[in-house]
Amino acid sequence: MAKYVGGSAANLSLGWRLCCPDRANRGHANPIPRPVPNDQLLCDTSKPYNSHDTCYPLEKASGNAWSLQEVFGRTLNGACPLAQSEDSSEQPVCLRVPHERQVFHSEGAVEHKKADGFTRCFSLSSSQPFDLSIPEQAVQTEVPLEEPVLHAERTIVGHGQERGGMRIIFVNPSKTADVDFILFESLPWFLRPYIHTLQATITGPDGLPREVPASELVTGTFYRPAIDRERGTQLELALSVPAASTVTLTYDFEKAILRYTEYPPDANRGFNVAPAVIRILNSPDSASIYIRSTSLLLQLPTPDFSMPYNVIILTSTVIALAFGTVFNILVRRVVSVDEAAALGAQSLKGRILGKLVAIRDRLKKKETKVE
Repeated sequence: MAKYVGGSAANLSLGWRLCCPDRANRGHANPIPRPVPNDQLLCDTSKPYNSHDTCYPLEKASGNAWSLQEVFGRTLNGACPLAQSEDSSEQPVCLRVPHERQVFHSEGAVEHKKADGFTRCFSLSSSQPFDLSIPEQAVQTEVPLEEPVLHAERTIVGHGQERGGMRIIFVNPSKTADVDFILFESLPWFLRPYIHTLQATITGPDGLPREVPASELVTGTFYRPAIDRERGTQLELALSVPAASTVTLTYDFEKAILRYTEYPPDANRGFNVAPAVIRILNSPDSASIYIRSTSLLLQLPTPDFSMPYNVIILTSTVIALAFGTVFNILVRRVVSVDEAAALGAQSLKGRILGKLVAIRDRLKKKETKVE
C-alpha cells in the first residue's frame, strides 16, 4: 500500500480502486466482469474429483501487476514545491513490498530501502512526473500484517418501531498494555440516545463477563443534544480498555417520527447512521491512529405511502355510486305503459312523428278524392 503525503497526491481521491484492483484494471474496454474461458483456467489436477467439466481453481502464486497509472488513471505530478525542497530528506511515497520483488519507477525519483526488508520509500522530483509499477512475478515472502491496536464493532440491537439500542464492542489484543482512546459519535437528530442508560460490561483474560459502572471505564464525557431538524447529537467518550480485555458499551435510544415529506423514495431501506470515529491516544507512533467503524442502517416507523391512493380510489368509487343513484332518482320516473305512450307523444320525437303521420293521412285523402 502506498502512502501519499503532501500536495502531489491531493487530487487522487480514487482510493476505492484499491479495494478492488481487478475491477479497476479492467478499464473501460471491459467494464462488465466475464467468466474466464475454460482454456485459461488453472485447475488443480491432483484433486480426485478433477474432470473435463469440473475445475478446482489454483491459488495464484504470483502477485498482480499494477501501476499508479492503471489504478488512479494518472501519474503523480512530482513533489509539491511548497512542501519540500529538492535536497530535502522527506520521502512522500512509501511502499510495503518484499525487497526481492521488482519495482519500477520513473526517472528522477530516488529509491530508499528500509532495514525491515519490506519498506521502500521514494524521494520525488518537483519537475518530473512520478509513476510506480510492479510487474507480475512469483512472491516467496509475504508482508507481515501489523496487529491492530484496537478492534471495534458497532451494531444496532433491539426490535420494534419506537425504541432500540446501540452496542459497541472494543477488544484490546495486547496482553501487556492498556488502550486509551476517544470515541466520537455523530448521530442524526431522529435518533435520540438516552445517556443515563449507558452500561458497561468487561470480559477479562479469564473469559468471564461482569458488569461494571460505566464510570470505571469512561474517564470523560462530552454530550451535545440534538435539535430537531437543525443538528444531530454529538457524543464523545474518553475510554480505557485494559490489556487482553473486551469492553461492551450499550445504551438505549428513541426513534423519532418524521413528516411524510421527509422520507426518501426508498424509506423502507432505512436511514444511514454515520460511522463512529475512534482516536487512539497512547499510540506508539508519532502519527495519530484513527479507526472508523462501519455505518449502520436505522429502521424508522414508516407509513404506508400507498394508503392515500387506496383512499382516493375507494372514495371516488363511493361518490360515483352515490351520484349515479341520486341522479337516476331525480331524473327518471317509473310510469305505466299508457302513461309512457302519452308522455312519448308529448316529447319532441312524438310531436315530429305525429306531424309525419298527419301529412301521410292528408296525402292519402287527396289520392282518394282524385279517384
